[in-house]
Amino acid sequence: MHDIDEGPHRSDAIRTTHRSPAGARGGLAGRTNAATTARRSGEAPTEWRHLERAHILSQPLAGLHLRTHGAMLTASVRRRDGREIAGQLLRLVLAVPGSVSGRYPVGNTGGADVSAFSPMAVPEDLRPLLLALGGAA
Repeated sequence: MHDIDEGPHRSDAIRTTHRSPAGARGGLAGRTNAATTARRSGEAPTEWRHLERAHILSQPLAGLHLRTHGAMLTASVRRRDGREIAGQLLRLVLAVPGSVSGRYPVGNTGGADVSAFSPMAVPEDLRPLLLALGGAA
């Protein structure tokens, strides 16, 4: 199981956003922005944790789900991680149909180190955001 809790350094967007779909999208954007900041700082493991959290939130939204996997693919290419690149290519094919049909594994972190079909526990701080985005928590 992955430990993707950000601990005491969670962004304000995650801590203060509740049931508003617009606010929840802001929470998702916060994860994506945090991943970009980590990448620019040379913090690849932190970037990946933020992308995993963005993935959990993006699953109900086809376009954002696809974009998150694109970002995960890009990070994998930068790391020259062949297994992850192959996993992300598969997930790019599955992301939109899964989101549109509602048949995606809730809480799944989206990396090749876990099955693309296995649901996972949703971190407590992401539950209200995921519900606001129309996902199941």
